[in-house]
Amino acid sequence: MSERYFTDKTLTIAGKNYNSRLLVGTGKYRDLEETKLAIEASGAEIVTVAIRRTNIGQDPEKPNLLDVITPDKYTILPNTAGCYTVSDAVRTCKLARELLDGHRLVKLEVLGDEKTLFPDITATLEAAEILVKDGFQVMVYTNDDPIIAKRLEELGCVAVMPLAAPIGSGLGVRNPFNIVNIIENAHVPILVDAGVGTASDAAVAMELGCDGVLMNTAIAAAKQPLLMASAMKKAIEAGREAYLAGRMPKKNYGSASSPLQGMFF
Repeated sequence: MSERYFTDKTLTIAGKNYNSRLLVGTGKYRDLEETKLAIEASGAEIVTVAIRRTNIGQDPEKPNLLDVITPDKYTILPNTAGCYTVSDAVRTCKLARELLDGHRLVKLEVLGDEKTLFPDITATLEAAEILVKDGFQVMVYTNDDPIIAKRLEELGCVAVMPLAAPIGSGLGVRNPFNIVNIIENAHVPILVDAGVGTASDAAVAMELGCDGVLMNTAIAAAKQPLLMASAMKKAIEAGREAYLAGRMPKKNYGSASSPLQGMFF
């Protein structure tokens, strides 16, 4: 397709440009080789890593994820998955900064409930404020509340990441109206995080105007993860193009696809 059809080419986060709008995680794969191949198939350039669950150098006796997902090829996005308190989340980010030689870009999530994995918003706001003041570039997982999303932006987060549905649920975008509201009032990237189950879910998120989508389980738990990773790559691209193209108006009645004027008989 000609370049002139595109009004934007890249996703910009914390001043860095990325060609891919798909961000992926590293959990739930069978082994590191499948992790490596699936991420390659996805075309993702930002890869998120759960610091509390993944070895990136904490234990020199165990396989190191960074041996297959190398920082020279990918932007490593440490996350605070599994943290339920402000202190745990802040400490985890500081550990990641130490392990990754001063790396400042992190994904913050402070969970409030073990069953739903919904975020603890009060704790998330507090942790975000602490981390931003400490010089971290914070991408933050939150619920789909437009007021909270705006507050997190005002605190200095470099990207806001509302859930589409509970983490790992695969339910897709359950509240598109709130997601659109968040997007329309934002001056930082908005990326759907959590709830995507298949390629059509990713396309829907992008068609709403999201700047990107982060996913893990949708790829890792598929029967064929590499094939699903490829499908997600295409869905993200198609959804973004559809958003830029501008969909036709919805109507409550039929409309002929060919002109009625000038009919031959």
